[in-house]
Amino acid sequence: MPHDVSLISTIAVGLGLAMVLGYLAAQVKLPPLVGYLLAGIVIGPSTPGFVADVALAGQLAEIGVMLLMLGVGLHFSVSDLLAVKRIAIPGALLQITVATLLGVGVSSYWGWNLGAGLVFGLALSVASTVVLLRALEARGVLESVNGRIAVGWLVVEDLVMVLVLVLLPPIAGLLGGDPAPGVLAEPGRGIGVTLGLTLAKVSAFMALMLVVGRWAFPKILWLVARTGSRELFTLCVIAAALGVAYASAKLFDVSFALGAFFAGMMMRESEFSHRAAEESLPLRDAFSVLFFVSVGMLFNPAVLLNEPVKLLVVVLIIMVGKTLAAFALVLAFRYPLNTALTVGVSLAQIGEFSFILAGLGVQMKLLPEAGQSLILAGALVSIALNSALFAAIDPALRWIRDHSSFARRLEARDDPLAELPMSVDASLLHGQVVLVGYGRVGRRIARTLTEHRIPFVVADEHRELVEQLRERGIPAVAGDAADPAVLIQAHVARAGMLVIAVPDVFNVRKMVETARLLNPNIEVIVRSHNESEADLLARDIVGKVFVGEHELARGMSDHVLGRMAVP
Repeated sequence: MPHDVSLISTIAVGLGLAMVLGYLAAQVKLPPLVGYLLAGIVIGPSTPGFVADVALAGQLAEIGVMLLMLGVGLHFSVSDLLAVKRIAIPGALLQITVATLLGVGVSSYWGWNLGAGLVFGLALSVASTVVLLRALEARGVLESVNGRIAVGWLVVEDLVMVLVLVLLPPIAGLLGGDPAPGVLAEPGRGIGVTLGLTLAKVSAFMALMLVVGRWAFPKILWLVARTGSRELFTLCVIAAALGVAYASAKLFDVSFALGAFFAGMMMRESEFSHRAAEESLPLRDAFSVLFFVSVGMLFNPAVLLNEPVKLLVVVLIIMVGKTLAAFALVLAFRYPLNTALTVGVSLAQIGEFSFILAGLGVQMKLLPEAGQSLILAGALVSIALNSALFAAIDPALRWIRDHSSFARRLEARDDPLAELPMSVDASLLHGQVVLVGYGRVGRRIARTLTEHRIPFVVADEHRELVEQLRERGIPAVAGDAADPAVLIQAHVARAGMLVIAVPDVFNVRKMVETARLLNPNIEVIVRSHNESEADLLARDIVGKVFVGEHELARGMSDHVLGRMAVP
């Protein structure tokens, strides 16, 4: 060819092959991410045939990392994390510790030094947010309590890994590696001084972003949005993310990933944050695919034949060690078995942060290339099997309950939040409203009941929320209202009305069956998102079904008629 087209060939072949293999992976019910990684392996230097430019792929991967972190920042919600902070923060920290210690232990048995073991263990400890979100969305449980706990857990893991990416370069020399380029490590400078300077620069960057960025980014997005140009708005979002990432690396020695993450967090403060996430999604997706393809290019398939035992150990740490640790921790916080299984399975894979950390470890000569290949192979296997594990949650839950008396005792154990407190006079609960769910809809219903002095009991799965309600003197019990024990504790047998304010079409029938078994004359009110759900509920349930669209239309129509003086 008359000129160098290695960039074009790398992007064209990488994206084309990723599309084909991603489609095939989806056809066999695997995440497309598996196909993207396989595409990288096919065009990588370890396999015959076409070999893409590894150096160019590495730079494209850096852009992919920045845009991935932009997406994490745009979706990072402090409020969502605070809602599950009592389990997500200590649970994630303990689980990371357990997985890291497992990684350090087996790597030391293999003869690796502490630095290699630390990077290896940390890479195995963090699950893929991309894989988790797509798995929860596919099963319709992203907005459930279990889904929120799993996402909150992953947010804590992501934040810890961001901190690790900041702190690892300055201490690389202490761990037996080479500091990454641009890090403040100089001959004769103590590790304490180096670490202190790094933290000072990171703190200065974070302060600048929180003070200036929090004001500037919403303002900039608002000004650009006023032009009415869609492509200019998208360009603004991408330019801001890449610009902040580049400037943070040059001025503050902060990683590209941290800079892009903070750019996303600041954009979230804008009223246009949802639009920013939506408009930038196609470009973020494209470069994310290139990131996974470039990761696959680094994988040497020979590790599957040369180190099968080590690979098995890696997979066991990811899919058994982490899962059991999370399972035990969730149960220790007095959450039910289904929550423990959901969170445990959610963490039984590794992904993007593992790849970033492994790449950094190899770059700083902390992690051997064999370790990176083992991490990549473990990711491929765990991601491929994760869907099957999610599908096995319900059968596993039934089997455990049927065959384990210990599990049944565990669920029936004395839990102070699973029954009404002694301060509530049960004799006064007669004809009360049992309100299932204290979300946006339930909260408004509760406010109306309180204003009219109508007694009610709240049943909600959020333990932290139940504790807050009790502190305010509102009777509340924690648990899934589909479990008869929860409605029994809410004294549904003497209630006048059951109001189900959660959009859970699958478990509504169980709640109503339990309520009618204990109280045949109870009136039932149910909410629904759409007409098809409402029709199903109306056929199966003798009660009033409210559809959000209908009520909105009715309220707007009444307002129009009132303003037009129509009687």
